[in-house]
Amino acid sequence: MTVFSDIWCSFAHVAVHRLHHTRERLGLTDRLRIDHRAFPLELFNDGPSPRRGTDSEVGGIARIAPEAGWQMWRSADWKFPSTSLFALEAVQLAKDQGPASSEALDLALRQAFWAHSRPIGARSEVLAVARETGGVDVGAIAEGLDDGRARRLVTHDYECARRHDVHCSPHIFLSDGSDWANPGVEATWHGAYGTGFPEVTKDDPGAWETILHTAAELAEQPASPTQK
Repeated sequence: MTVFSDIWCSFAHVAVHRLHHTRERLGLTDRLRIDHRAFPLELFNDGPSPRRGTDSEVGGIARIAPEAGWQMWRSADWKFPSTSLFALEAVQLAKDQGPASSEALDLALRQAFWAHSRPIGARSEVLAVARETGGVDVGAIAEGLDDGRARRLVTHDYECARRHDVHCSPHIFLSDGSDWANPGVEATWHGAYGTGFPEVTKDDPGAWETILHTAAELAEQPASPTQK
């Protein structure tokens, strides 16, 4: 299953937490893997997410999944991330080490930002999180960040999202083309982003069971014969 998202998106933090939790509860972790694709909000919005915006999201979104881990930004103001590109790139690079590694690093980076106020906009902090994440080759991540190939992967995902009806972070796609934008959650904003606040108007955590059961059924279907 494919998940388009940004790491500093609060709705994606909820979605990825629920995806991992529901997949484990259903016993599907080894059968269904997550292909994380980048939905870089700073490229869509021509600028970074302001701290006031993410802080307001903690107040409005965290209540629907408090167990995901949250806090208002508690580190120094100057450490607040001005970009999420290094973090998104690192997750793409971790795919070379297997899906479990990329899943683990993605989840760890989300926790680092939302639950621990760590400055994941810095290359050094992204590598520190990778070092703390089991099963991740930090040297390979550093090499990929430095030689530039990871940036091409993220900008490719950005262009793919723009051209192929990826509506938001998060947006989930399955192999049969079925998709869910921000699964089970609907919200409205009161005021502009950065000055207003979000209000969740619908929340259905059970949506993830539907998604995962559908994905499991698709995984059991025999592959189509190769066309000659």
